[in-house]
Amino acid sequence: MARFTLPTREQVVAFIKEDKWDLGQDSDIENPIPPCWDLKGRARRMREHFTLQEFSGSLGDIGTLVPILISLTLQGSASLTSSLFFAGLWNIMTGFIYGIPMCVQPMKSIAAIALTNKFTPGELAGAGLGVSAIVAFLGVSRLLWLITRFVPLPVVKGLQLGACLQLCKKGVELVKENAAFWGSGLVWSDNLWWASAAFVLVLAVYERRRVPVAMVIFVLGVVFALAQTGIHSEFGDVHPGAHFVHPVVPTPTEFRSGFLSAGLGQLPLTLLNSVVALAMLARDLFPGYQPSMTHITGTIGVMNIVGCFLGSMPFCHGSGGLAGQYFFGARTELSLYFLGIIKIVLGVVFGESLLVVLRWFPSSLLGVMLFMSAIELGLVARNFSHHPQDEYRRRHDFVVLLITAAALVGFANDGLGFLLGMATALALWIHRRMRPGSIPLLPAAHGRPSSLLGSQASSKASTSSASFAVPKPSASDSRQQKAQAAMDTCC
Repeated sequence: MARFTLPTREQVVAFIKEDKWDLGQDSDIENPIPPCWDLKGRARRMREHFTLQEFSGSLGDIGTLVPILISLTLQGSASLTSSLFFAGLWNIMTGFIYGIPMCVQPMKSIAAIALTNKFTPGELAGAGLGVSAIVAFLGVSRLLWLITRFVPLPVVKGLQLGACLQLCKKGVELVKENAAFWGSGLVWSDNLWWASAAFVLVLAVYERRRVPVAMVIFVLGVVFALAQTGIHSEFGDVHPGAHFVHPVVPTPTEFRSGFLSAGLGQLPLTLLNSVVALAMLARDLFPGYQPSMTHITGTIGVMNIVGCFLGSMPFCHGSGGLAGQYFFGARTELSLYFLGIIKIVLGVVFGESLLVVLRWFPSSLLGVMLFMSAIELGLVARNFSHHPQDEYRRRHDFVVLLITAAALVGFANDGLGFLLGMATALALWIHRRMRPGSIPLLPAAHGRPSSLLGSQASSKASTSSASFAVPKPSASDSRQQKAQAAMDTCC
């Protein structure tokens, strides 16, 4: 049996000093994004990209936002006025700061737990506030390397798979609310016929990313909702006018419940997908652009520390959202300004009165949208190991992934799923260390294949650069293909 050796002092120091914040971008490439204070440069760049494709790109991430927003507001966990207003405000703010189509999307893991456990507004605010405060602190203090180093990739993928399964369950429950093909219980605007048609439509155009199928289903649902509102003579309850946000102050019990059950599991996902993978993808899509992870963590903190106190659902950035908006045509912050203005107008002018219409939104269509959004989230779990050629290590990683996901779903608690996944990963790590012929605890400075941001396990792998789960395209690949790859494999 191999000896269990501790690292030397030099190895520990080299391990800590290896700065994963250095993206290693070539300095000879000119930054294509003018700084935010260069208003003339920004205006000139937006004028060059003033096309229909730019506005189409603003809808690239709406398939995730719409079903989660509607579900949380109808459940009473979030304020529709606050969520729309702050989502639009953050779109405009991030567009101005970064100058690229930096998406603003819901925290999916928190949303899955909130929908499953029917969170109160205080619990939802507590989860968002806790995650955002920690993310901002880790970013500003440059302690993000702790997460990127010591949280195994299978744990992160297990959390994503668990959130996927919970959202899938919620989507199926929505479809079953009016589960009828015929009979006296058949509702003309909300039944299994429409659910089946929507599902077939999604599958028919699944590989055609430029077809806005989510938008088609959403518009159809809005038409049905407006028709039902008119049939029941409820348009009088929709009050255009000035609608305002209201403060939500979570109690200590709500804060503890929301953060421990939903926020703790969201934390590694936000740090890895909304910060690390996002910065690396932005560098790939916009060569010469130098994204700041400190700025990204700062904007995530500001968005939720302000918004959650005023009833908004928790928001973050995300590499998948950036990839989706880029894939559908967005190249500048102009797409975010367009989307942000629409959200603010709907929130301020109609506000909570829109719930009169939204409660008639067909649950069958909403369930299909939520189900397919969850499937897209779960697809990224297929890249669960940094060691694809090592069957022994892949089996261990898959066990960690399954235990994390099963614990999350079984207990309906991201925190317990995260802790059990980490405990399993630690136990299996000890087994590997004690295995005959195992490698030392720290193999070499600047070369940890087990690091979350480390390179794929290979005897010929380079140790001078780090790669995340997003595949690194070759120089001949187009940036459009990079966006597609990021949507397929991002966290």
